[in-house]
Amino acid sequence: MILNAKDIEIQNIDHLGIVAGIIDSIGLVETINELIGEEKGEKVSPGHVVKAMILNGLGFVSKPLYMFPQYFETIACEHLIGAGVKPEYLNDDKLGRVRDKLFIKGLDTIFFIIALKAAKKFNVSLSSSHLDSSSMHVHGEYNTSLPEVIFENQQSGKTQDLEELTVKSPKEITITYGYSRDHRPDLKQFIIELICSGDGDIPIFLKLASGNQADSSCFGKIAVEYQKQIEVNSLIVADCALYTESNLKLMSELRWLCRVPLSIK
Repeated sequence: MILNAKDIEIQNIDHLGIVAGIIDSIGLVETINELIGEEKGEKVSPGHVVKAMILNGLGFVSKPLYMFPQYFETIACEHLIGAGVKPEYLNDDKLGRVRDKLFIKGLDTIFFIIALKAAKKFNVSLSSSHLDSSSMHVHGEYNTSLPEVIFENQQSGKTQDLEELTVKSPKEITITYGYSRDHRPDLKQFIIELICSGDGDIPIFLKLASGNQADSSCFGKIAVEYQKQIEVNSLIVADCALYTESNLKLMSELRWLCRVPLSIK
């Protein structure tokens, strides 16, 4: 059989084939769909949208959401994301609806579930876990309250206020001034609280916090919450912010390791 050059279509995969393969191996698409649900008749599932956002984020590009479909016009969209997924389905409206659902479900919960599945899949040891936080400064003005919008429940055909939908959802963090590790006290910030495995420093637990939150006020709660969700009796390793009276009482049944602060007499 002789192929005509006009019949050949070339699509790029680049490094994204490896990323897509890892996403598929940990079952990320199925997990997302199970956690936030699929709507009847939708052309692309929430899980595939999240997969597309990851591929885009690791595609060395920086474009606004309304240009998102253009990125996938030059790569093998169906091969990388899923059969039947076309670039025009990945528009900013679809991305926005999925992102709203992810927030209402709780991003820290979703991340934790997926990370534990990945750790189990690739035999990452959780015998020790390292807890720390980092501040990220940002530029510009930030509104700390959720917008007054209305979501449509397509399954029931009813409309619900955002306040009603978010009764059980996490509350938004406050972008505000705090202690800046980057020595930029003039800029507002938010906090990233992170637990990584001692084996390979793989992120397992991720949570965002308001910019003025102190490590000592939350490290104990995070350690207890984390330990309840994993099957291993993990050694919690942290800096001296963990060493407070309230934290030690909370962690009375946990294994932990940290330095005693020099401020202790």
